[in-house]
Amino acid sequence: MKNTRRSFIKRSAAAVAAIGAGGVLPGFSARSYASIGGAGEKIRIAVMGVNSRGKALAATFAGQENVEIIYICDVDLRAEAACSDNLEKLGKRRPASSPDFRRALDDRNLDALVIATPDHWHAPAAILAASAGKHVYLEKPCSHNPAEGELLVKAAEKYSVVMQMGNQRRSFPKVAEGIMELHSGIIGRPYYAKTWYTNNRPPIGRGKEVPVPHWLDYNLWQGPAPRRPYRDNVIHYNWHWFWHWGTGEALNNGTHFVDLARWGLGVDYPVKVSSSGGRFAYDDDWETPDTQVISMEFDNNTAIAWEGVSCNNRLIEGSSVGVVFTGEKGSLRIDGGNAYTVLDINGKVIREVKPDQVIDSRNTSNPAGGLDAYHISNFLEAIRKGTKLNADIAGGHKSTLLVQLGNIAQRSGKTLAIDPASGHILNDHDAERFWSREYEKGWEPRI
Repeated sequence: MKNTRRSFIKRSAAAVAAIGAGGVLPGFSARSYASIGGAGEKIRIAVMGVNSRGKALAATFAGQENVEIIYICDVDLRAEAACSDNLEKLGKRRPASSPDFRRALDDRNLDALVIATPDHWHAPAAILAASAGKHVYLEKPCSHNPAEGELLVKAAEKYSVVMQMGNQRRSFPKVAEGIMELHSGIIGRPYYAKTWYTNNRPPIGRGKEVPVPHWLDYNLWQGPAPRRPYRDNVIHYNWHWFWHWGTGEALNNGTHFVDLARWGLGVDYPVKVSSSGGRFAYDDDWETPDTQVISMEFDNNTAIAWEGVSCNNRLIEGSSVGVVFTGEKGSLRIDGGNAYTVLDINGKVIREVKPDQVIDSRNTSNPAGGLDAYHISNFLEAIRKGTKLNADIAGGHKSTLLVQLGNIAQRSGKTLAIDPASGHILNDHDAERFWSREYEKGWEPRI
C-alpha cells in the first residue's frame, strides 16, 4: 500500500527519535554528499528571519534536491521582499509571504521551519514549531537563556521532531576528520582548548526613541521579550549587544568554536566557569562585553577558554576565529574553514590539511558559503531517512549553555560552581536569576 506524504514524514521523525541522543558524526565519503538532500519526498520549508543570515539559508535550502521554500516569514516587509526576489532570481517559485510565522505553522503541508531571527525568538519559535509537528533548523545560539535550552530538548523529544542547531562545522568533512584524528590520539590526550573570535565593530552611539518605521511590525519583532520603546540604534544588527534581546559576542560567535572544543575534548558540563571583560572600546549603548575571556574547567582534568575581541582586527594564531587543542604530544588547530593543522610538541607542523574553499568568518550573513550545504544535507536526511543528526538539539544546548554560563559569570561577577551532571549552577541565588528571563505576558514558552 502506498504511504501518504504526511505519514512518510511522521515515520522519518519517529525513526530519528528512536536513534537516541548524541552528536557523534558519521563517516563522510564523496558518495554520501554527491547528491545534497538525495532523492525522495519533497520537503516544504518556511524560513523565519531573512534580513541577513536567513536570506543566505533560504538560498542554500532552495538549492537542495526536492526542497521547496513555501513561506518567507519576516516582520520587515523589505527583508521578506528581498529574500523572495532572490529566490526568484535563482529560478525558484516565489514563496508566500507570512509575516507572522504562526500562520505558516497552521499549514498542514509545511514540514519544517528554519529560524534565523534575533536570539530572543530562537527557542520560543522552535517550541511553537515543534508543537505544531514541524521539524526545526535552528541557528545558534539555540536559546536566549539556559531554561529555554532545556525546554527545547524536552520539546524535540515530546513532539518527535528533527531539531538541528546551526553549528555547521560539525558537518564540515575536513573539520570532522580533524576531530577524529584528535580522538584517535594524534596529539596524545588533549587537555586544553583555546577558542577565539575577533572583529572590528564600530560604536553604536546613543539611541533615540523614534516612530516605528512603516515597514516593521515592531510588536511581533519583540514577541516574547517584554515591551520596550523603539530606538533607532537597535534594529537590525545591534540587538546582539543588548541583554534584553541578544547574548553578546560570546553566543553570537563563541558558540561555534566552544562547540568544537567541547566535541574535541569529549566533555559535556563543566565544574567551574569564570569570565572577565566588559564594554571597553567605546562609551555608548552597547551593554554586552566587547572584550571577554571565559574560562571553563571540567571534571576530567580538561579546560576550555574563549576569547572575544569585538573591536580590534588583530588576529589570534593567525586567524580571526579558531580553536587550538593542546595535548600531551602536540597541538591541533582548526581555523574558520574546512581544514586543520597538526603540530608536534615543539610547534613544528607535521600535518596540514588545507581548505577546499576560502570563507570569510566575519561575514554576518553567509560566512561558510557553500559548506553550509553539508549541514543542511544532514538535516534533510534525518527527516527523510532517520540519519543521525550531526548537531542535535541536546548537544546544541550543551554547547550553548557553556557560553551562557560564561555570560552569567560575567553579569553576576561570580566564579560559578557547576553540577557536572546537569550543568546547573550550585549554591548561588544571585547567579541563578540569570538562568531564565521575564516574558511579555502571554508569550511564555511552554511545551
